[in-house]
Amino acid sequence: MEKLSKNKIKWIRSLRLKKNRDLESLFVVEGSKMVDEIIANWSEHIVCLCSTDEAFQSRFESYHVSIQSMKELSTFHSASDILAVVKKPNSEGSDAKFILAIDGVQDPGNLGTMIRTADWFGVDKIICSKETVDIFNSKVIQSSMGSLFRIPIVYADLAVYLCQSKLPVYGALLEGENMYNSKLNSNAIVLLGNEGNGISENLRTMITHPILIPGKGQAESLNVAVAAGVILAEFAKS
Repeated sequence: MEKLSKNKIKWIRSLRLKKNRDLESLFVVEGSKMVDEIIANWSEHIVCLCSTDEAFQSRFESYHVSIQSMKELSTFHSASDILAVVKKPNSEGSDAKFILAIDGVQDPGNLGTMIRTADWFGVDKIICSKETVDIFNSKVIQSSMGSLFRIPIVYADLAVYLCQSKLPVYGALLEGENMYNSKLNSNAIVLLGNEGNGISENLRTMITHPILIPGKGQAESLNVAVAAGVILAEFAKS
């Protein structure tokens, strides 16, 4: 197996930056579990694999990398023994009927958890506003636990998208109707907003069904990823 060159190390490290991921339409996946997910679901998008195991064999273009160099490549405190450089997919999912729309979520852990939750509850497609954190951020990839590779995800102008869609739009608002008293239709768009500001003002007017997760305690609000789980679980019953 060929040794990973200094130029290729520099190239892979450059993909930490969103502008470079966008420019080359590539991203990096770390860890054996996540690489296995890529091989199982997106094998046609794999550019190359890098492993610290000199005996590693694969049908893909592969390179040997030292443990020290892997630490330099890794975005995590404990570097894994394998990583993959992957082409971004073209995720359209035009026939989607159950859609999660995400407006301006900034925390990578929250977004990854929302993607994983959407996968669990059978969401057909995720639409992210252009202000939402990049799904190919390493922390989003890790917290999605492979779901990123199983569900179509696109970025769009949500105002335009919601205007053009014929599906009902359920939006989580504090002034919404008790979700458990509402008639929910899983052929719909579920809209969730930013961690601190909620759903943008210009999108609130496009919500056809404002809903509320009722609470009994004193907390001001729910974490957006937790809210996604609660809401999507209820939609999954319909």
